Parts: sequence; C-alpha cells; structure tokens
Amino acid sequence: MDLVLLQNKLDNLSFAVLFVTMLVYWGGLAFPNIPFFPTLGTAGMAIANLCMACLLGARWMEGGYFPISNLYESLFFLAWGVTTIHLLAEWLSRSRLVGAATAPVAMGIAAFAALSLPDEMQSSAPLVPALKSNWLMMHVSVMMLSYSALLVGSLLAIAFLIVTFGQPVELKGSSIGTGSFRKREPQAPAASAASNLDDGLSMGSAQATAVLTPVSTPQAPSFSLNRMSLAESLDNLSYRMIGLGFPLLTVGIIAGAVWANEAWGAPWSWDPKETWALITWLVFAAYLHARITRGWQGRRPAYLATGGFFVVWVCYLGVNLLGKGLHSYGWFF
Repeated sequence: MDLVLLQNKLDNLSFAVLFVTMLVYWGGLAFPNIPFFPTLGTAGMAIANLCMACLLGARWMEGGYFPISNLYESLFFLAWGVTTIHLLAEWLSRSRLVGAATAPVAMGIAAFAALSLPDEMQSSAPLVPALKSNWLMMHVSVMMLSYSALLVGSLLAIAFLIVTFGQPVELKGSSIGTGSFRKREPQAPAASAASNLDDGLSMGSAQATAVLTPVSTPQAPSFSLNRMSLAESLDNLSYRMIGLGFPLLTVGIIAGAVWANEAWGAPWSWDPKETWALITWLVFAAYLHARITRGWQGRRPAYLATGGFFVVWVCYLGVNLLGKGLHSYGWFF
C-alpha cells in the first residue's frame, strides 16, 4: 500500500467533505423546514472525522512516530479534534447552529493544511533528537485537544452573540457557582418556560427544537421563546466546552514544563510559545472565574470567550509561523 498516495487522497477528501458539510449546515439555517439537513451535516462531520483519523493513522504507520511533529500533521490533528468536539457538542445540544459555526473553521484548517502548505512542510521526516520522547504524545496531543475544545466553546460564544444581537437578554441558571445568578427573581410565564427548557437542555434532554425565526407572542414580544431557548443552550454549551478545554490546557502546560526540564534543563524559558500559552490560560481562567464566582452569564463572558478565540489562534499558529523560538514550525520573517 502506498501510504503517501493514501494520505494525499485522504487530506483532499477531508477538505471536500468538510466543504460540502459546511454548505449543508448553512442550508439548514436558510431552510429550517427541510428535515434531512441536520442528519446530513452530522454524517458529513463524522465522515470527515474518520478520514482525518485514517490520515493520521497512515502517517503514524509511515513515520513510525505519533503524527504531530510538524505543521501539516498538527493542523490535521487540530481539525480532527474540532470535529470530535463538534460531534460531542451537537449530541448534547441537538442544535444545527453548532455545525454552522464549527464546520467553516474545520474546513479552513483542512484547506490550509492540504492546499496552502508547501510540499516540504507536508512531507514526513525523521524526528529530531529533542522530539524523540514519550512526552511528545502526552504534551502535544493534550495541548491540541485543549485548543479544539476552547475553539469550539469560543465559536459557540460568538454564535450566542450573533443570535442575541440587538436584543435585551438576561440568562440565569445555566452555570454552577456562587455568583449573583443564584438570586432568582419572579419570572413571567414565557421567561419561566424558557428557563425550564434550558434546564432540560442542561441535563442532557433535547426536547426543545431550537429555531432562529423569531415568533411574536403576547408574553414575549421582543425575544421569542424558541430563540431564548437557543440562546440559553448556546451559552450553557459554550461554558461546558470551555470547561472541558481549560483543564486539558492546564495538563498540557504542566506536561510541557516537565518535558522542557528533561530536554533543556529548565521547565520554563519564556519562549514566545510558552508566553502565549500562559496568556491563553489566563484569558480562559478569567472566563471561568467570572462565571463560577462572579455569576457572569450571557454577553459579558461571551465577549471574553470571543477574545480567547483569537488568543488561541495567536498561540497556536501565529507564534509558530511568525515567531522564532523553540516551538516554531517555520519562521517566515
């Protein structure tokens, strides 16, 4: 079996499937009454996830090491992680808006890896001595999975801001902590119903169907019940995904420090990648602190998560491509 040819076919197939899947999810938003769009979107994401898993497996067989040592491999591992976290988030929420937000990012990552990188950056090469360690799999894979979860959580926060744009909204009860959201105020019937719907979504039941078309009712003239339920679901799901990614990021940074101490004799050297990893950790630590101890919900933590989305990209890709350091995949300037 020609593993190189197989990899070339799989990376192009992954990009093509993700591109079609993105169009399917966007079509589902434009035509919400067509019932098979959500199923097709989920199937597309699952197929792309499988293609990228096979690609990484073939790469592993060819090189004899865990395939995450260069930019091409790490991009496809990140895209695989994004699709995996997407499938988890979609299963929890049953909302087609999750795919509409995550599919373009996964497609863009696959397109950049398969179509934009030069051949020398795509080809497999023997590991340099510093990377011949079991810590390669432990540190890098955990960091990449944390990036995947944080990106998906941040994308859901951006989707929340879009859904609630121009509408006054106050959410209560979609996260756990000691903040002011525990102080429940008397609710109108529509608001109470929306809260009950959100509680059901938070416990894993998907009995409410989220749609984006506003419905005017006497009880909620400015923000429909269905749209309120969707907003609460996105806010809660974003919190969950970031809550999953943050401990992975913490474990990955600690593992990297241990590996650095073994390889270079110091656990921390203020390399540009290490500095931005710390900045990323602080941004999402502030997000979780604000939600758990301060009771922030809705737009304020969503703005923090939106900023975190860009910080993750600077930490992962910007520093690797534009900064010269121990973690650089390529130095362009």
